[in-house]
Amino acid sequence: MPNRSRFGILLSAILAAGCTSYDVPDNLEGIEVGEGYQAQYRDIDVARGDASFLRSAAINASKCLPLRGGLDADGFDGKGRGIAAFALEGERLTRNDLVDIRVGTDETFNGSFVISRDGTLKLPFLQPIRAQGRTTIEIEDDIARQLLDDAFYTERPRISVRVADFASVTVGVFGAVFEPRSVEIGGVSGDQVDGRRQDALGASSEARNLSAALRAAGGVRPDADISAVEVRRGSSLFQLDMRGVFEGRNVVDIMLLTGDEIRVPSRQCFQENLMRPSPISPPGVSLFLSNLTQPATNNASSAIGRSVREVPYGTRYIQAVVDSNCVGGARSTSADRSSVLFSRNPITDVSVVIERDIEDLLRRADRDDFDPYLLPGDALACYDSTITNVTEIGRVIGIVGAAAFLGQ
Repeated sequence: MPNRSRFGILLSAILAAGCTSYDVPDNLEGIEVGEGYQAQYRDIDVARGDASFLRSAAINASKCLPLRGGLDADGFDGKGRGIAAFALEGERLTRNDLVDIRVGTDETFNGSFVISRDGTLKLPFLQPIRAQGRTTIEIEDDIARQLLDDAFYTERPRISVRVADFASVTVGVFGAVFEPRSVEIGGVSGDQVDGRRQDALGASSEARNLSAALRAAGGVRPDADISAVEVRRGSSLFQLDMRGVFEGRNVVDIMLLTGDEIRVPSRQCFQENLMRPSPISPPGVSLFLSNLTQPATNNASSAIGRSVREVPYGTRYIQAVVDSNCVGGARSTSADRSSVLFSRNPITDVSVVIERDIEDLLRRADRDDFDPYLLPGDALACYDSTITNVTEIGRVIGIVGAAAFLGQ
């Protein structure tokens, strides 16, 4: 076959490929009708002129299971949740905490002690004293009782038990959090010693709180039921209402102990009111971005670096598209771009891919209805405009034409 004929066939194939519309991504879940994790994933089903209502919030809310928590005017719901918060509040000791103990002027019992692995304090000449999960006042009473029972004193001496340094604790976190796992929070890890804190009497730490554990486990997911966060301590199960985090009220935030287990139940729906920064939200969203649109030839020149990949929690799809330089430029050649979002349903662990015409989404009055919130680990890729594609085809035709001419 002559080279010119081969060139003609190849040219036709290239032009045909450049003129076809992009293939819509397939998904296992009913994304197109609002059955995905977010209703905002669904297909744009109305023309711009008919964009009169926002429906995503109602679609999302229709899937929600009832809240399991809820307090009455007195702060109790009849099931012990208010009592549970009261039972867990305050500073409670756990193994490896450093405490300073003083019994009057008696040097026999005075000193610094570390709570043992079995959760007890071991003082000279006394039986081990249970310390795990207890307050310093309770330990003072136990010391006094033993001193009197063993005839070290005939009257109760002055006793002081003070925390010199809180140790880190290891707790399990699972349920509706982004990274369910065992986490270590608070204190000083490993063999490091904080000398300044140990030299001081008294200690305070917010780093062992329930909110710190939830954040260390990736933060609560948008489907979480934070009205009924469960804390299992030994054989006891407590249920806490943490909605105050998002409502501007004083929140229940207890101090945790090593061995505690935290479970966050799911409402099986996407709650937009949880998509904002808070003490129990993810610290941010790390995205995977790709922007190889013309005239940029690589990600570096498109300024896609660490500062662009990490965005605040609550960022939406179109904000990330702007952040990755997929919007703007010469209107006649660059405006008609599309972008693909890859995400995963954290409830079902099924992936989802959606594609949007960027310019159409920007100009719609109901843009918020089809502009998803970004979740940790999402990926975003941009595709060139039609004009840019045709320009690229022209470049390829030039290369192929030159090869055909030289091959004659």
